[in-house]
Amino acid sequence: MKLRVVELLLVSTLPAMVLAAKGLPSFSLVATTIIAGTLSAGSANAFNMVIESDIDKLMERTAKRPIVTGVISKSNATIFATAIGIFSLILFWYYTTPLATLLALIAITFYVFVYTLGLKRRTSQNIVWGGAAGCMPVLIGWAAVTNSLSTAALAFFFVIFFWTPPHFWALAIKYKDDYSAAGIPMLPVVASKEQVHRQMWFHTILMIASSIWLIVTAELPIWSLVVTVLLGLVFARELIALNDSAPNYDKTAGKIFQWSITYLSLLSVVLVVAQLSA
Repeated sequence: MKLRVVELLLVSTLPAMVLAAKGLPSFSLVATTIIAGTLSAGSANAFNMVIESDIDKLMERTAKRPIVTGVISKSNATIFATAIGIFSLILFWYYTTPLATLLALIAITFYVFVYTLGLKRRTSQNIVWGGAAGCMPVLIGWAAVTNSLSTAALAFFFVIFFWTPPHFWALAIKYKDDYSAAGIPMLPVVASKEQVHRQMWFHTILMIASSIWLIVTAELPIWSLVVTVLLGLVFARELIALNDSAPNYDKTAGKIFQWSITYLSLLSVVLVVAQLSA
């Protein structure tokens, strides 16, 4: 289920629910949404591991995954992925809203068919468009509360959408040789360091702009706008160190990857605190 990845996805679910409710939603709704969201994301990840078992064995980072090592068969993994995916949709349908259920189904389908089967092995922009699946918890959390979406929900979606490429490309720089060995055209594998750096800057600037849009459309206090911009500037400062002549290029990329996780976590805290204090 790649639960460490799922945990990162769910970081954005709770603040989306708090913003949608303009306060704290009921504990039961939050708990159900988090559990169902974990299952739906875990289902998509499990399907991904079934489909990519042939390339997982070629990469040191993924060579010990259970399907690769034979601990779990492809057929059993497929049954598991299907079962938890269906169960997640049942939970969403009965305990949240129809729109949240539909969005969860779209997220699973998009990640499996569009990203894993369609984009990942075919284009260096795979994570840009495929990363949209990782933005869905924002919309799902919002819809679980209101059974609708708003401009603020869309703004939050784009924060995560533009955050994903620099976050993942920083990791791909570290594991460039792995992706190359598996024949996956991640941007750091097929593009120059200058091109990668330029694209990371492009998405980071749009991420900061989207975060400002989110704060404004959600009508949060001015202090949260200041803090959000400062967090974005720290992200940008980390990027400055990543250039062609940077010593320990891979280590610098690793720091950006770690900071990107911290950034998203801190932004989520800021959004929750700002809404509850508004």
